[in-house]
Amino acid sequence: VEEDDLPYEEEIIRNPYSVKCWMRYIEFKQNGIKSILNMIYERALKELPGSYKLWYNYLRERRKQVKGKCITEPAYEEINNCHERALVFMHKMPRIWLDYCQFLVAQCKITRSRRTFDRALRALPVTQHPRIWPLYLRFARNLPLPETAIRVYRRYLKLSPENAEEYIDYLRSCSKLDEAAVRLAAVVNDESFVSKEGKSNYQLWHELCDLISQNPDKVNSLNVGAIIRGGLTRFTDQLGKLWCSLSDYYIRSGHFEKARDVYEEAILTVVTVRDFTQVYDSYAQFEESMIAAKMETTSEMGKDEEEDIDLELRLARFEQLIARRPLLLNSVLLRQNPHNVHEWHKRVKLYEGKPRQIINTYTEAVQTVDPMKATGKPSSLWVSFAKFYEENEQLDDARTIFEKATKVNYKQVDDLAGVWCEYGEMELRHENYEQALRILRKATAIPSKKAEYFDVSEPVQNRVYKSLKVWSMLADLEESMGTFQSTKAVYDRIIDLRIATPQIIINYAMFLEEHNYFEESFKAYERGIALFRWPNVYDIWNTYLTKFIDRYGGKKLERARDLFEQALDGCPAKFAKTIYLLYAKLEEEFGLARHAMAVYERATQAVDNTERHHMFNIYIKRAAEIYGVTYTRAIYQKAIEVLPDEHSRDMCLRFADMESKLGEIDRGRAIYSYCSQICDPRMTATFWQTWKEFEIRHGNEDTIREMLRIKRSVQATYNTQVNFMSSQMMKATTNATVSDLAPGQMGLDDMKLLEQQAQLLAAEAEQDKPKLKEKILFVRSDTSRSELAELAKQANPDEIDIDDEDEDVDEDQGPEGELQHHRGGAAVEQGAMLQNIHIEMDCVDTENDSVIEYRTMPTSYFTFLSAMF
Repeated sequence: VEEDDLPYEEEIIRNPYSVKCWMRYIEFKQNGIKSILNMIYERALKELPGSYKLWYNYLRERRKQVKGKCITEPAYEEINNCHERALVFMHKMPRIWLDYCQFLVAQCKITRSRRTFDRALRALPVTQHPRIWPLYLRFARNLPLPETAIRVYRRYLKLSPENAEEYIDYLRSCSKLDEAAVRLAAVVNDESFVSKEGKSNYQLWHELCDLISQNPDKVNSLNVGAIIRGGLTRFTDQLGKLWCSLSDYYIRSGHFEKARDVYEEAILTVVTVRDFTQVYDSYAQFEESMIAAKMETTSEMGKDEEEDIDLELRLARFEQLIARRPLLLNSVLLRQNPHNVHEWHKRVKLYEGKPRQIINTYTEAVQTVDPMKATGKPSSLWVSFAKFYEENEQLDDARTIFEKATKVNYKQVDDLAGVWCEYGEMELRHENYEQALRILRKATAIPSKKAEYFDVSEPVQNRVYKSLKVWSMLADLEESMGTFQSTKAVYDRIIDLRIATPQIIINYAMFLEEHNYFEESFKAYERGIALFRWPNVYDIWNTYLTKFIDRYGGKKLERARDLFEQALDGCPAKFAKTIYLLYAKLEEEFGLARHAMAVYERATQAVDNTERHHMFNIYIKRAAEIYGVTYTRAIYQKAIEVLPDEHSRDMCLRFADMESKLGEIDRGRAIYSYCSQICDPRMTATFWQTWKEFEIRHGNEDTIREMLRIKRSVQATYNTQVNFMSSQMMKATTNATVSDLAPGQMGLDDMKLLEQQAQLLAAEAEQDKPKLKEKILFVRSDTSRSELAELAKQANPDEIDIDDEDEDVDEDQGPEGELQHHRGGAAVEQGAMLQNIHIEMDCVDTENDSVIEYRTMPTSYFTFLSAMF
């Protein structure tokens, strides 16, 4: 004991059972000689053998002391003994056990480590076993003895069965596949098992199938066939993979015939195209590999007759498999839905050239397909079956099929009607006309129990007598081969059953007309009109009226008028045009012209809005041809009033053109003026150009100026927002709006901008004015342009004689300047002699850019203006 140790020794003597005193002493001697440190630990533990802190630090210190030394050193055994002594007191401390086990594993003492792990598991409570097992399992997996690890895992799974996947992975890694398959099968059969890796039950099952099918020689404890077939009944949505796994098992086992049987069974039982494709591709690959292996064997061993026969057999099998694919695929689709009529027809086509198979297929189809569940028309199967016998000249068998087909309870009446019609057409094809009539009369015979056509509670055999398809065919046959009375009876019966269509009515009437029963045909039309309403009755009325006019013309005019009035009563506007035109034509040819005009007048109000413009055109044309052009003025006026703007504008142009041709220039100008109110100059430039040309031909400077004034006024009407117009003018230069400026705060620059814009508008107005070479002050009411030219060349006797100087001054002012000078020159000369002199000036309204006024202002006003500027 050194002098520095004396305080600690004294403290220990005073408090031998204090852990803090011993720990302070140990900490003081930590960097000293290790043997002395160990002696202090031993003294402390002798006094306090139950202290976990002392034992833990002591054992850690001893393990540090041998770190890096050879495991054969005696010091390792001394430390092991220390651990054993510690476990006498610390056997419930898992940390001591873990450190001891890790220390033994590092010494490569396998048996002692295993036994220590076992002792730890026995000593510790079950709740602390999860701390020992990971280290124990890692130790067992690293051993070169799989049997030891297997036994350890078996014990572990008794405590934690949810970790079976870890055990199975270990078994696969060490090629213990039989044990792995057994464990995996147990996991799959355990419904309460939850995979820690997130695998579904099907994924585990698929792993089992792959494991046992790919290793048939290593898995002996399981019945592979029973397991996979159990999966087939359990996982019906993954049959393809399971069938392929079972076949793979037999192939790897060397049972090739069993594998082929499994493939055949699979392709005949799967119900989805995906599963069929998987099985078929695997089957074809198997056959190819068998052929390739046989060819390789034959090439190595030489040619042999038996080997050649076997090779040919395998090739024939493969070719047959390829040829059977469409038929096998069709079988899959029929297993999905055995009531699919379309697939049955495809199956028959696949057997083309094989009568026996075709008959068997048809027989199976008509027995399998339920008409109530069928997809498609089940009657087409019966019809095709009968036609097959017919094509092979077996009419008696075909009739037998048709007779059976007529007794089937179809879902729709139309199916049974189609069977009867096909039955009759077959007899017609073989020229058995009486037989065909007998069949169709039998089909249309009234049953003992009548039923409504749409009463689904009754069988179709009791409702087929109301089928229009059968009655139509019977009517055609009666017209072709029956008598007049029998055909008439058929049509009457159709009408009485109230199943007729407008076409049936028209056919009936045409049939009566062909046999010169005109009044009877008209009665047929009347019966049809009583059956139907608009719009279905339109075709009947149209045909009826046309036939009546063709028959009687003007002989029965009052009766024809009554018919037209009856037809027009309640007639929709969509169908009124044709009837009105037909009515007006009748009046024009056989009646009175005023009646025809009245009909046209009614038509313009009754037809649809989209056809009203066309109707007015017809009305105007006929009125002009009958009464003359002047009679159309009232029609034009009414058309302009009732038609929409786009059509009214067209009517105005035509009306004005007509008036100008008649020499009524003022009337034409008034029409143009009226029409201008609905013509936006930006959108209807054509109208304004037409009016401008009209004024050039027939007007003078005043009328042209008036036209331009109206144009600007209309344009201003379409631009009603003054602020909007001002903002547009400002935006063109400064991107600022006048409305943004407060009243009274508009600057001089803004005023200048507005004045510039006003000047630009005035310049545009000057450009719009026509530049006439000659002064046209008066034009006679004549439409000839050549005469207008001659008038322009003649000297005007009323022309004012002006000096040359004035002409030079006003030369640049255009026609308006000349007119202004002519009108205002005398006034200026006379006003100069007055005391209060007035000056005539032009004031242009810059807001609406349209009105030009003449104002007279006193001289003092101009003096004031000159002082301001």
